[in-house]
Amino acid sequence: MSHFPYLTVLTAAPLVGAAGVALLPKDKPELAKRVALGWSVVVLALGVGLWTQFKPDGDRFQLKDSWTWIPQWGAKFTFAVDGIALVMIALIALLVPLVILASWHDAENSKRSVPAYFALLLALECTMIGVFAAQDVFLFYVFFEVMLVPMYFLIGSYGGKNKQYAAVKFFLYSLLGGLFMLAALVGLWVLGGQTFDWQTLVNADFSTNTERWLFLGFFVAFAIKAPFFPFHTWLPDAGGAAPAGAAALLVGVLDKVGTFGILRYCLPLFPNASKHFAWLGLALALVGIIYGALVAIGQKDLKRLVSYTSIAHFGFIGIGIFAFTTQAGTGAVLYMVNHGLATGLLFLVVGMLVARRGSALVTDFGGAGKLMPVLAGVFFIAGLASLALPGTSPFVSEFLVLIGTFTVNKTVAIIATAGIILAAGYVLWMIQRTTQGTPNPQLAEIKAMGRDLSVREAVVVAPLIALILLFGFYPKPLTDVINPAVKATMQDVGKQDPKPTVGTVEAGK
Repeated sequence: MSHFPYLTVLTAAPLVGAAGVALLPKDKPELAKRVALGWSVVVLALGVGLWTQFKPDGDRFQLKDSWTWIPQWGAKFTFAVDGIALVMIALIALLVPLVILASWHDAENSKRSVPAYFALLLALECTMIGVFAAQDVFLFYVFFEVMLVPMYFLIGSYGGKNKQYAAVKFFLYSLLGGLFMLAALVGLWVLGGQTFDWQTLVNADFSTNTERWLFLGFFVAFAIKAPFFPFHTWLPDAGGAAPAGAAALLVGVLDKVGTFGILRYCLPLFPNASKHFAWLGLALALVGIIYGALVAIGQKDLKRLVSYTSIAHFGFIGIGIFAFTTQAGTGAVLYMVNHGLATGLLFLVVGMLVARRGSALVTDFGGAGKLMPVLAGVFFIAGLASLALPGTSPFVSEFLVLIGTFTVNKTVAIIATAGIILAAGYVLWMIQRTTQGTPNPQLAEIKAMGRDLSVREAVVVAPLIALILLFGFYPKPLTDVINPAVKATMQDVGKQDPKPTVGTVEAGK
């Protein structure tokens, strides 16, 4: 095992890069872009190194770094990753350079500083990596709260219509969830031995009522962050107002902190309460699947439409978590990664369409496929991945969630399958209204300018498409690291997979 502090360096590197980019002169935006992109590629290289050092058959938590922080509280700078955190950090390291490249001209249309925009993206990367790498519960809480700041400014300063309203709503909702967690965190420290060490708290003994109240404090915070119904209303506003790149990170990564938090903290720290409130998690997830899909069908704004589809997708992740089977749990974590790839691609492509048309309204397109065939083709692929078409990576995730849930709760699995049908409806209708039919006359200028997919944009979408197809046929590189962590989490909860039912066959027949 390497002694190089991968997680500490990986967390700190984007923050150092953010500071450097922010200090660059405002009149040299191209320099700021290149430095930010180069720095994010360095972080990606560190992420690759982290992946190579992780041993799927090794200890549950690996590559641990720990330093004393606040000894009076028992808080430490402790970083460590299991398979769940590892795949999410890898997703972050991949998405950020692609988002920076896709956002090359986004900040130029605003009156704000271009270097500040890219510095905020790097600062956001720091907090996202930190929240997944933290093993000290208080350190996790700090990253959980601080990550609101760069996203708030990305939405509020560089967003589109209603950006201030969306930014404040996002901040207040998330801050409210953080207050619930803070109250539970204080109770956890007082009753758990005055420590924030994750392993020590997992072994702590709480009374039944205490455990349930602590669980609810954490769960509400994570349900808002995810977001689960009925805490979802901030997401369409934030996703619709945010720049496309920031929206891709918001829906592709930040939301996953909620489901990750349930897996890492709610289930292991409060196993009995998790089982007691499993019905609540399943109910909210099911409502989210149906509600998100139905509302998405009626959306006229492309970015809000994609945001509502994510509410439906998070329902599948929630079902996978609270089914308490290894198959469903692995499917849920895999869905977190694959949703980040597919919805990240979809948001970035929508951003490319919006940049050309100057509008996100579906009615302002129509027939775009005849004028921008390559970009429309990429949009089609992203849409098919979002509806979990077989052969794309989200299908594997959805299949594992449903089959793992069916073995323990057939009713939930059957109701959830309605979401698959609805997904086909809202995705195909979106594509039909946007790229098919008679071309909108106002799109003629785009054709005259030859504004189909550029080389820079092709570099952005190609890796995402390749990974979506690769993991659609060969998800083993991901499942190999996810499975052990999910099994350990199920053991923390005290759940075992149901034994397969095998019919008896008479000898000789």
